[in-house]
Amino acid sequence: MVQHTILLEFAPDLNALHGGKRLTDGLSAAVQIGDALWLANDESLSLEKLSRLPDSVERVRFGCHQQVPLSDFLQLPLPPDPDAPDGQKIQEADVEGLAYHDGYLWLVGSHSLKRKKPDPQATAEKNSNRLTKVTGDGNRYLLARIPWQAATQALARTDDHERRSAARLSGTAHGNELTQALADDEHIGPFLAIPGKDNGFDIEGLAVTDDRAFIGLRGPVLRGWAIILELALEQTEAFTLSLKPIGSSGRRYRKHFLDLRGLGLRDLCVWGSDLLILAGPPLAQAGPFSVFRWPGGAESRGGDASTFNDDLPVVFDLPVSEREQPEGITLFSSGAGSDPQLLVVYDSTSPSRRASANAVKADLFALTGRAGHF
Repeated sequence: MVQHTILLEFAPDLNALHGGKRLTDGLSAAVQIGDALWLANDESLSLEKLSRLPDSVERVRFGCHQQVPLSDFLQLPLPPDPDAPDGQKIQEADVEGLAYHDGYLWLVGSHSLKRKKPDPQATAEKNSNRLTKVTGDGNRYLLARIPWQAATQALARTDDHERRSAARLSGTAHGNELTQALADDEHIGPFLAIPGKDNGFDIEGLAVTDDRAFIGLRGPVLRGWAIILELALEQTEAFTLSLKPIGSSGRRYRKHFLDLRGLGLRDLCVWGSDLLILAGPPLAQAGPFSVFRWPGGAESRGGDASTFNDDLPVVFDLPVSEREQPEGITLFSSGAGSDPQLLVVYDSTSPSRRASANAVKADLFALTGRAGHF
């Protein structure tokens, strides 16, 4: 089913994370802008820019790795602390979605709580205690956009010529305007205090259209139904976004319920008027993973929607190993006139996907037909 693979080459000095981990071990989101791929690792506080290299005989290649700290553009709830011990200098943003629209690069953090993992070397008592510990990273409450300057092929905190600035949804290290709006929601509110990997509130997808942002939830999944939130945002002051009411009710979001065969959302992207949905297990378990198409999903509706499985065709299932977790999708173009393709990047990469210590392979899948037609 995989049409091609592409090679993602990272700079050795930038690939290292705390605790001996590497950026290449877990890519959580991707978006193509021109000849560049922008990528995120969910344990960092930066974005990674890879540029198109001359193709090899075997595959398309991206490299010339540049690391872009989010703190260079956004006022983070918990900015990096250079005086903290190694491994504690940053609180991760857990970036799980990237999108590009109308001159802005958009990003979203998971907004989720986390539960401490059991340790194979620990006693049963210690592991029992570990499973009681639930914490949150303040930088996860991040929904933001950063201006993209085509002339320089770079991001900018401010763009005086276009009168644009970077901005994030107003909030603190304990939540933001979105979590406040959802606190009393009859479906989602009770799950805000539950860790993401326990079927709690967990954002893992982002798609942006003309005046809407669509937020895909890995959890909660309610009786097998996944949820997409539709938001309308406006910049109310310098560097600050706010939610606008949608419709006559005055509520600042819409809920769309989708029957994805019990799966939660792992990522979203716009294809014409449709939304392509990467779906996988809401809990910490292996597969299955599939890409669904929601016809007309990128179009704003008059209210909440419920879409049954018969109206959500499967574009393809992803053949993955037990350890692999497909986490990010983006439309991919090899050049003018090329057929549409979907790029998939992975978290928990298998050894077969690692081309070297600092390079991994991502998959390209063909998209047959055209947007809105299969």
